[in-house]
Amino acid sequence: MLSLSRRCVRCLTAVRHTRVKLQVNTDVRRCCSAVQGEVRVRFAPSPTGFLHLGGLRTALYNYIFAKKYAGSFVLRLEDTDQSRLVPGAAESIEDMLEWAGIPPDESPRQGGSAGPYLQSQRLDLYRQTAQKLVESGHAYYCFCSPQRLDLLKKEALRSGQTPRYDNRCRHLKAQQVQEKLDEGVAHVIRFRLAEGVEPFQDMVFGWTHHEVAQVEGDPVVIKADGFPTYHLANIVDDHYMSISHVLRGSEWLISTSKHLLMYGALGWKPPTFGHLPLLMNKDGSKLSKRQGDIFIQSFQRDGILPEALLDITTNCGSGFNNNHMGRTIDELISEFNPSKITTHSALLDLDKLPEFNRIHLKQCIEDEAQCCLLIKDLQEQIQRAFAADIQDKEVLHEDYIRRVLHLRKGHISFTKELVSPSYAYLWVRPSFSSQQVAALTTEAQHIASLVLKLISERGEELAVDRLNKDLKTVAKQTRATNYREVMKLIRLTLSGLQQGPSVAEMMVSLGPTEISHRLHKLLLLSETG
Repeated sequence: MLSLSRRCVRCLTAVRHTRVKLQVNTDVRRCCSAVQGEVRVRFAPSPTGFLHLGGLRTALYNYIFAKKYAGSFVLRLEDTDQSRLVPGAAESIEDMLEWAGIPPDESPRQGGSAGPYLQSQRLDLYRQTAQKLVESGHAYYCFCSPQRLDLLKKEALRSGQTPRYDNRCRHLKAQQVQEKLDEGVAHVIRFRLAEGVEPFQDMVFGWTHHEVAQVEGDPVVIKADGFPTYHLANIVDDHYMSISHVLRGSEWLISTSKHLLMYGALGWKPPTFGHLPLLMNKDGSKLSKRQGDIFIQSFQRDGILPEALLDITTNCGSGFNNNHMGRTIDELISEFNPSKITTHSALLDLDKLPEFNRIHLKQCIEDEAQCCLLIKDLQEQIQRAFAADIQDKEVLHEDYIRRVLHLRKGHISFTKELVSPSYAYLWVRPSFSSQQVAALTTEAQHIASLVLKLISERGEELAVDRLNKDLKTVAKQTRATNYREVMKLIRLTLSGLQQGPSVAEMMVSLGPTEISHRLHKLLLLSETG
């Protein structure tokens, strides 16, 4: 399916383990019940790896939310961890969003008025903001060496405590700080965590409260290399990109109080937060990037239709008035209800993916524009699989392939099934022996003549239901061959197989001319045999 264009592909745990006690009250009326003002949401992955199912689901919910409320969907790449960047990942993330049929309105590729959309191109903005925090007393320079920090961590672990910075440098006097800066001592900038965090209302988890200063040391906001950490960069970008709602994974829920302290320190109005429950395996285990098959490129390569992927990732979760298989992206947008998002983890059963794909493939075949693209893709697959063996180029004709697709819709989950050995007879004339024929009947010539006469009488007008009746009539005209053996003989002649679609469907797929060609081969074989 790699050659399909975007038009066709559209037919297509709880919070992470932590010792922090989170105060959550979900027995409230969620703030997402009435969305007001301009909606701008963002998907902000790090190109330290390729897009996987968890990321796609987060992007999808943001996209659906934006489209539900006539807003904008922004793709921002958080590439500040330069040491972990994966070559090609940034481009691939946007490629996969476009393939999935959820393209961003603004992005590194699309551009937009709030760009640049790569954090590595916004460094001056982060430094200016950090400096503003330092000047207002909400942040400070920290000169602790990596060796001291490592020692603190080891000591904490040894005593069974959670590692945290001891805030040593927040107590340095201004003169001490200036002396170290003048000496060029390596440093970071840390945000000064304040006591008494105000609760906030999360769209999913309700009123949430996390006393960060009691359990964490002051966090780094600017690293020694001049790059920001996530905690600073994401709030700066959300502010300057006018992000109205932040929909992200629930693993970030415990960090939100920290981010809200930064918003307060800067005098900025924060966006509305909504933390999505995690996507997990059907057995409740965490969906891991180590599972090679969870990367979107793997699904694309395997012939999964994008809308089947979107459908299954939303079907196993929440946020919709009801769940049913076969929803298109437009239906997902129409049926989306943010107040229906629950805190329960979404359990994904990938064993059901072929069934989702079968339903969406059927929808593709029934849509003329999408079917045309499926035909082109299948033409390429046929030529790759059978190039040297095709005797009649008519099998590559659009009308022939369209007929095959319509007859097989609902029976196949992937177009690649049609180039498997079970369907080779559609593209290549089969081989069979006189011994195989003799094992079935001694009336092969008579039966072949009867079917040829039938085909001649029916002309181009072949239909499965009518042929089923006609073949029963043919069987009654034999002397010693029962209906079942007649069907086996015709199936062998047409396909060289002992099982597959009904004989009538095989005949309709192949068409009168090809049926006659294959029956004449049976006649010749019987005569020489």
